[in-house]
Amino acid sequence: MTDASVRVDVWSDFVCPWCFLASTSLEKLESEKKIEIVWHAYELRPKGSPPMPEEYRQRILAGRPQLDALARDRYGIQLTHGALGVDSRAAHVGMKYAEEQGVGKAYHDTMFRAYWQDGRSIDRQDVLLDVAESVGLEREAFLKALETPAYLHQVVADITEAQAMGLQGVPAMVFASKYLV
Repeated sequence: MTDASVRVDVWSDFVCPWCFLASTSLEKLESEKKIEIVWHAYELRPKGSPPMPEEYRQRILAGRPQLDALARDRYGIQLTHGALGVDSRAAHVGMKYAEEQGVGKAYHDTMFRAYWQDGRSIDRQDVLLDVAESVGLEREAFLKALETPAYLHQVVADITEAQAMGLQGVPAMVFASKYLV
């Protein structure tokens, strides 16, 4: 038996309910087993996407009661949904900066909760700044990071890697660089 941790690479989007719920399961697994979770950006509604078709929007809204019941009954979480069709790119860019500053996990968890439990619009700069400040990041430095090309390039690299692996949905988890779930 080895003491080494198992790396779990996870592609997710902050606006994906299944990603949020999976993150809570991964938190539990992380507290029980030796795993290293590495979060990667994925955009369900990339910048420049066409407007969400009304019938798709209605299908999402119609499924919310089931999603809410699952979150409550299985995960013990009360959801307060954020707006549909939110551009999450800036939140992902902020995540790359937060990771570099050593508060990536706290930022990740807080951003998910801002959207899924507080119902905040995570594409708004004031919300991003509130999340950043709540995990100990300085507001002006965070604002500058959002405009720094290197962090955007990291987000794009995550998405490009997901596409190269053939990932077409999230959450997508790769355990020990071998097993896709």
